[in-house]
Amino acid sequence: MGYPVRGCSRLHDQPLTAAWENMTRIQLARAAFALMFVLAGSLHFAAPAYYRSVMPPFLPAPAALVAVTGAAEIAGGLGLLIPSLRPAAGIGLMLLLVAVLPANVEMLRQARAQGASPMVEGLLWLRLPFQLVLIWLAWRLSRKDRADHAG
Repeated sequence: MGYPVRGCSRLHDQPLTAAWENMTRIQLARAAFALMFVLAGSLHFAAPAYYRSVMPPFLPAPAALVAVTGAAEIAGGLGLLIPSLRPAAGIGLMLLLVAVLPANVEMLRQARAQGASPMVEGLLWLRLPFQLVLIWLAWRLSRKDRADHAG
């Protein structure tokens, strides 16, 4: 799993390109996963009304929960990129992915109540077990790799 990625670009003389080409697959996956969480967390602040709308009615203070979960996604994503914070970020993201499950269920419930298309409903059903994949990825990508031990 620690194989370098080759052939990412033809601009071999550029320092940034060289850095990308020397990243292992796990490092690229970690960077992509981190970016996903930073972007998703940022959307909590860019479109808070949407996130409040899918908050289950039994949860208190939807606006505060949207802000907290958005900040947690951003912090977790950034934490994955910092080796000393990576284990804590992974645990935090795993807990967050469990905590947001009620909102995912609420999205499905609302879609069904509004007569969403079978494709939309199917995707929302698939999202529920996909949380397990995301939890596994958070665990896997928060582990130390060989590059963390390189001097």
